Amino acid sequence: MHAPMPLISTMVGGLVLAFILGMLAHRVKISPLVGYLAAGIIVGPFTPGYVADLSLAPQLAELGVIMLMFGVGLHFSINDLLAVKHIAIPGAILQIAAATLLGFCLGQMLGWSLITGILFGLCLSTASTVVLLRAMEERQLITTKKGKIAIGWLVVEDLVMVLALVLFPVITEMLSKEGVSPTEILYSLIITLTKVIAFIAFMLIIGKRVIPWLLIRAARTDSDELFTLAVLAISIGIAFGAVELFDVSFALGAFFAGVILNGTEFSHRATNNTLPLRDAFAVLFFVSVGMLFNPAVILESPFALIGTLFIILLGKSIIAYGLVRFFKHSKETALTVSISLAQIGEFAFILAGLGLALGIADSKLHNLVLAGAILSISINPFLFTIADKFALSRLRKNTTLTDTTSKETAKPIDKQQPMMPFSDHIVIVGYGIIGQKLLSELNDANEEVVIVDHGKEKVRLLKMEGHHVILGDGISEEVLTLSGIAKAKWLFITLDNPYETAQIMQMTKSLASHVKIVTYGSHLDEIEYLYDQGAYEVIEVKKDIAITMASKVIPSL
Repeated sequence: MHAPMPLISTMVGGLVLAFILGMLAHRVKISPLVGYLAAGIIVGPFTPGYVADLSLAPQLAELGVIMLMFGVGLHFSINDLLAVKHIAIPGAILQIAAATLLGFCLGQMLGWSLITGILFGLCLSTASTVVLLRAMEERQLITTKKGKIAIGWLVVEDLVMVLALVLFPVITEMLSKEGVSPTEILYSLIITLTKVIAFIAFMLIIGKRVIPWLLIRAARTDSDELFTLAVLAISIGIAFGAVELFDVSFALGAFFAGVILNGTEFSHRATNNTLPLRDAFAVLFFVSVGMLFNPAVILESPFALIGTLFIILLGKSIIAYGLVRFFKHSKETALTVSISLAQIGEFAFILAGLGLALGIADSKLHNLVLAGAILSISINPFLFTIADKFALSRLRKNTTLTDTTSKETAKPIDKQQPMMPFSDHIVIVGYGIIGQKLLSELNDANEEVVIVDHGKEKVRLLKMEGHHVILGDGISEEVLTLSGIAKAKWLFITLDNPYETAQIMQMTKSLASHVKIVTYGSHLDEIEYLYDQGAYEVIEVKKDIAITMASKVIPSL
């Protein structure tokens, strides 16, 4: 008989259930995060059956926080923020303030203190990075204007939440003392901010030099294991050092470790190499959060839960929609941004957990936040479906049937009528550098080509040049139908994301199984995956580059 092994049994139980329920969640087209949280609920103390070691949950959650915040830092891009700073910075700050006020008001109705109400409002004010980015990727919106606004908005939210994680312990400690004057509170805040600034300065001055130096040494070993270990050691070591040396949070340390790594030439390799481990610890984080959830809150506090969902799904969305429209952006952009923010996730869990640790939040607050997250994440895909239908209806309304060989008045597109009047043509999805070169070569060969791209300015210019072009995303059945895919002979997909490419291939196969699909991949696993998904040919980018380079000295190639 083996001795009790609570850590192993907790991890095995949590991960196995997380996989099963995550797959089920994916099957019904909701975020796998819901499955991970449900796994935690099942192994938690509030449901019958196997109960994991609850004492391990905080430590697993802390490791998960470090990995999550490291990942946020790795994806943090100041350029993304600066590109939309005029709307993302004021918009996000105003939306956080308004949503926090709504949460505070609900907290007052529930009888909570001032600081507890503010904490609750902040939990409801910030969206999940994981959920938003996956929704953007699925709809190929990341490189669009509205996608960049949503991501920039999220970056500001993340920065505000990181600051809140640093300041809340200080504010709570000061308020817990009797007879503390505003001057003393201000003094403590100044001391804390000084420590934060000192840590940031240390990272920018010392870390920015030492970290690349360490990574160069690890990369020169030509060992993926040592390089990955170096990245993990840096991330966890800096997070631990931030607490021990500067008295700031693990979250801030891990976040800046990711930011510094993101600024090095090894950022892509660091991101790819650590992704499996970051994902595993992120899953354990969500499982450990789920372990603390008591489903009884649904029956015990139904009106409080309805109020929480109202703020998340409607309050935040209406505020964000109004702010985006105030900054003179389209209804479609405002709708996309508002729906992107109509959910809460990892930062809400981290803040709620911090509140429990500090004694300013009770289990009811934590349960309301978690229930609001599970329900809002589950509902969010359906809201995006509504937005997609709205966008398609506008596309059908605004797109016109144009014959490039005549000057006749354009006619509206009928839903069932392909946009292009010819057959045996070639469809190109994605008009980046590769798409542009491909179009040029095909035009020289006198092939009929239809381009599909979501960039309005690109589409406008292509139409002016007399090309057959459709505004929209290749993953859309409507857009593919308008491209005349049913009568096409080839489909060339020039997108960087293999998973988006696979979705377009699946949609194409369902509409026109005869079409031969050509795309490209950067790595062997990508290439094999795309072949498995039905590609006729997948170009190996690195091999193609090597042949092109060698042809400079070997003309026969």
